[in-house]
Amino acid sequence: METESEPYVRLATLRQLHRVVAELNTARSLADTLQTVVDGIVVGLGYELACVNLVRPDGDLVVAAFAGDPAAEALITGRVGSRPAWERRLTMGENWDGLRFIPHTEGWVLMEDDVPQWHTDGPDPRFEDEWHPEDRLYAPMYASGGELLGVISVDRPRNGRRPGAWGREALQMYAFQAAIAISNARLRANMQRALVRLEREQQALRASEESFRQAFEYAPSGMAIAEMGGDQHGRLLRTNDALCRLLGRPASVLRRYSFSDLVHPEDIGTLLRTSAEGGRAELRLGRRDGTYVWVSLRNSVVADAADGPRFLLTHVEDIEERKRHELQLAHRASHDSLTGLPNSAELRSRLGARLCRRPQSVRATAVEALDAAYEGRPEAGGAVEHGFRPDGSHGFAVPDPFEFPGAAVGGTPGAGDAGPFDHHVHAVAPDPEVDDGTKGLAVLFCDLDGFKSINDRFGHHTGDAVLIEVARRLTTGVRDGDTVARLGGDEFVVLADGLGAADAADLAVRLRNAIIPPIRVDGRAVRVGASFGIGWAGCGMSADEVLRSADQRMYIEKRSRSKAHRRAG
Repeated sequence: METESEPYVRLATLRQLHRVVAELNTARSLADTLQTVVDGIVVGLGYELACVNLVRPDGDLVVAAFAGDPAAEALITGRVGSRPAWERRLTMGENWDGLRFIPHTEGWVLMEDDVPQWHTDGPDPRFEDEWHPEDRLYAPMYASGGELLGVISVDRPRNGRRPGAWGREALQMYAFQAAIAISNARLRANMQRALVRLEREQQALRASEESFRQAFEYAPSGMAIAEMGGDQHGRLLRTNDALCRLLGRPASVLRRYSFSDLVHPEDIGTLLRTSAEGGRAELRLGRRDGTYVWVSLRNSVVADAADGPRFLLTHVEDIEERKRHELQLAHRASHDSLTGLPNSAELRSRLGARLCRRPQSVRATAVEALDAAYEGRPEAGGAVEHGFRPDGSHGFAVPDPFEFPGAAVGGTPGAGDAGPFDHHVHAVAPDPEVDDGTKGLAVLFCDLDGFKSINDRFGHHTGDAVLIEVARRLTTGVRDGDTVARLGGDEFVVLADGLGAADAADLAVRLRNAIIPPIRVDGRAVRVGASFGIGWAGCGMSADEVLRSADQRMYIEKRSRSKAHRRAG
């Protein structure tokens, strides 16, 4: 080619280059592009052998494509040469404007390195530009950023000569276009892999969403998704069929509510204290019919990768049966099994809750009351300037510092050293001799008269029936909020708050009269009487002391009446 006229050689070279470069843009995959590169060199640029050594992710170069000799292709395709060995080659020999030519006179030192190579023996060149079988010509390919993509290696020009100026320029231009084609093919391959990975992820996401949807919709217990944050915080976005059935409301209606709209008023504090992440709570939710059902709520956060936590996933389990069983157990522990009345332990608990350790006779003076109102006593933790506490809250309390009968101020239940200005109302005993209007907590101790003889004559079955009926009559005869308890045997206690001495005496008479009428058991009429002792609960007393006092008064009252008045049966 180089022996002909220069314009013709240049035109022919450009035509060949144009044709083979056009082929580069038709390849679809990276492998096709690499094979097109080496085929273009053999077909269009006048070399019998060509291969592409492609840089791998670890930096070494692998023979990725070969053209011109099937035997050589089978021998070296896929073999790897180390990066240092290639860098050594690309710095040896002659630099032909970006190409690297290593003549056979220098290349013998490369025979033992690890770069895959194919060559044949041959005689020494007969003239200066004749090609020797051990000559090496490389065309490095670089990305736009200067990164080495690979190296094109060519051998055995068809005219038997080393390439001239136009042949070198054609190979250099071809290597530049090949680098662009390989970069584009890699980009397409990466995009295709990304698309495949994205499609798989989307398929997995759709499968996961479908699994979640089915698990959510068909879960045997209630499930709900609610908003987190913003003006609509807590609003229900989605509910499953189990929750709709539990609450008796369709999903379209539940989406108007939040759990705070459905929770029992007494349980709103429990709901507000429940943590969003991993929080658990047992509370009551309202049904459509106005009733409430006990449920267990368990929360978890459904997070969004971009915006952070967005939704609250709540598992709602129906625990109505368990709660009913727990309440039954608690009721059995605190109530008499025969009559259903509070037992001795429950009576003492209710009585103790009404008492504190401060004796009712210890009255706060006006000065002490004012000092306590401003919390200025040293024992209260230091003075408070201008009525404000260190935490910023005000320390003013404005009760009447002057005491009224029966309304002493003072400590909290069970806290004898508490300040006088708190929410506890002290229990005080009215004076039975003087009706000064004082109201107190009356304790009526009731002992049945003639009950033992009924048990002995008619048996325990009749005795139990009498106790049940007496419990009913006592309960009927008191106000709502009063307590009727059975201590055991034939002893009952009535707690009635807010009574004066005359009120308590009238109540005892009414209850006695309610007990006296005959009680029919198995067709037989039996009668019992009742003796009442009236005691008064006062702060500073224990529950046992209060009951002992009422018991003593009951025996005094029993002995004061003749046996005939007490006899029954």
